Amino acid sequence: MSQIPSFWCVIPAAGVGSRMQADRPKQYLRVGEKTILEHSLDCFLDHPKLLGVVVSLSETDPYWPHLACSHDRRIRRAPGGLERAHSVLNALLVLEYSGAAAEDWVLVHDAARPNLARVDLDRLLSVLADDPVGGLLAVPARDTLKQAGADGRVEATLDRSVIWQAYTPQMFRLKVLRQALQQALAVGYLVTDEASAMEWAGFAPRLIEGRADNLKVTRPEDLLWLSHLQSCSQAAD
Repeated sequence: MSQIPSFWCVIPAAGVGSRMQADRPKQYLRVGEKTILEHSLDCFLDHPKLLGVVVSLSETDPYWPHLACSHDRRIRRAPGGLERAHSVLNALLVLEYSGAAAEDWVLVHDAARPNLARVDLDRLLSVLADDPVGGLLAVPARDTLKQAGADGRVEATLDRSVIWQAYTPQMFRLKVLRQALQQALAVGYLVTDEASAMEWAGFAPRLIEGRADNLKVTRPEDLLWLSHLQSCSQAAD
């Protein structure tokens, strides 16, 4: 494996998380003494190779200023966009304006994915250090996968041996990722993650297997699982 490179981190955090049915965006719900967003940031802030973080936030976000990390000098703020791709692009532009180099590595991570293991982060950085494209953490499909028709009935059973579930962080060079997002958005192709923008631009990102417990909080039961996980961890300590 190559030496772990330095990197920037981008966290799009302008979403509302409507499926959580909560009184605030899901990234501001608490797991223990911290919000989900704070836990997600903690995955990176103590890493010795981190150059800085940009968090994309809604301009009317009333919660961020009350977090202790909002005053951290390593963290910059970018305006959130209508969709994830807009928020990530805005963050990349902030990085470029702040002096980040075109060939610098940027890791984009979900605001609501607070259980990233350091071993997975270091594996991603090390394996992709000299990669010509970049890549992402992912997990091979474990369950039988069905393709549904418009009527809600099974049309086909997919070959799960070639199916992976995309996770984050996703790691690409700053300039190439910025160009891929800009070009996709310019023609109305709305990408759902950074890897799909790179794919659309003609690149083939590398899949790096990570831990399945790098969970993205999407539904209320996810929050319960994370709370239980933290309680077990504290009891073990």
